[in-house]
Amino acid sequence: MTQRTKIGIPREVKPQEARVGLIPAAVSELTRKGHVVFVERDAGLLSGYADEDYKAAGARIAADADALYASAQMIVKVKEPWGDELQRLRGDHLLFSYLHLAPNPELTRRLLEIGLTAIGFETVEEQGHLPLLAPMSDIAGRIAVHAGVQYLQHPQQGRGVLLGGVAGATRGTVVVLGGGIAGMAAAEVAAALGAEVTIFEKRYDKMPALRALGANVTPLYPHADELQAAVRTADLLVGAVLIPGARAPHLVSAADVQRMQAGSVIVDISVDQGGCVETTRPTTWDAPVFVDHGVLHFGVTNMPGAVPRTASQALSAALTPYVERLAHTDWLKSPALRAGINVADGKLVHPALQDLSQDLSLGV
Repeated sequence: MTQRTKIGIPREVKPQEARVGLIPAAVSELTRKGHVVFVERDAGLLSGYADEDYKAAGARIAADADALYASAQMIVKVKEPWGDELQRLRGDHLLFSYLHLAPNPELTRRLLEIGLTAIGFETVEEQGHLPLLAPMSDIAGRIAVHAGVQYLQHPQQGRGVLLGGVAGATRGTVVVLGGGIAGMAAAEVAAALGAEVTIFEKRYDKMPALRALGANVTPLYPHADELQAAVRTADLLVGAVLIPGARAPHLVSAADVQRMQAGSVIVDISVDQGGCVETTRPTTWDAPVFVDHGVLHFGVTNMPGAVPRTASQALSAALTPYVERLAHTDWLKSPALRAGINVADGKLVHPALQDLSQDLSLGV
C-alpha cells in the first residue's frame, strides 16, 4: 500500500446492525494525514451521522456498495462480511473488522478463496489485552443484564422475577461465567440492581476487583460441582467466556440447562465464538430469544448494535490509531496488528484457528 491509502467504510448489512466502522471525527483524523476515505451513502445514518457530517470531515461519499468496494484498498467495517459483501471483496483488499471465524467455517472458506488479508478486531492483541474487543465487550455485558431484566418478566415467558427484589421479597440470582471485561460489566450492572451475583473466574488475581463490585458479588473458581449448583438456581445466567480467536468451550451442558428453573434466562455473550452454553445458538435482534428445556436463550450475535450511537463512538475511539497504523506500508512491524491476522494469501494464520484448519483440511 502507498502512504496515501484509500480506506472504505461500507454501510453494515447484517440484520439490525446499525453501527458504523468509523465516525466522522475519526475520518477527519485520517483525511488530515492525507488518506482518502470513502464512505458508503447513509453508512452512518443509523448511528446519528449524516453524509454531510462525513463530507465535512473530508470523506468522499460512494453512491453504493459496489462503488465503495471498487474504490477502496482497506475495508473498515464492524461485522464480518455478510451476503453480497463477499462478492465485492478482492484478493488485494485488506479487511479490518470483527470476524469470529472459529465457529464459521463457511465464511472462513470464502475468505481463503478470495485470498485477501483479514485482520479481526477481536484478535488484535497488545500486551495481553484485546483493545478493539474491549469496548464492545463492555457494552455487551451491560446489555446482557438489561436483556435478562426484560425476559425474566412474565409477559416474556420469564419466571416473573425482579432482579433486585423489593422489601418482603427475595432478590434475584445472577450467575456470570467469566470475569473479563464483558463478565465484569454484567456483574457490575446486576449488582447495582441489587441482585445476588456469583461470578466464576479462573484467575485469582482478578477476584479482588470482582469482589469490590459490591457486597452482593461473590467471585468463585469454576469448580465443576459449584458451577453446576449455581447454574441450577440462577434466574439469569450470563456466558462471558473468551479464548481469543478460538471457539468458546462449553462450560454448561444441555443437561445442566435441563436442570435450570423454568422461565430462567440465559444470555450467552460468547455466542460470537460458538457460545459457552451447549444449547446456545445464534439469534438476531429480529427474533432474539428461543426456549429450550423451558429456559429462555438470548443469543444475539451483535448485541452492541442495539446502541449504535454509543457503540460507534466507543469503537472509533479504539480503532482510530490502529487504522492509522494499517494505512502505512510497514504495518506488519506492529506486533498487535500482526497478532490480529486471521487469514492471508489463502491460508489460515491465527494459531487459535488450527482446529478449524483441520476441519476444513486447509493449510496454515
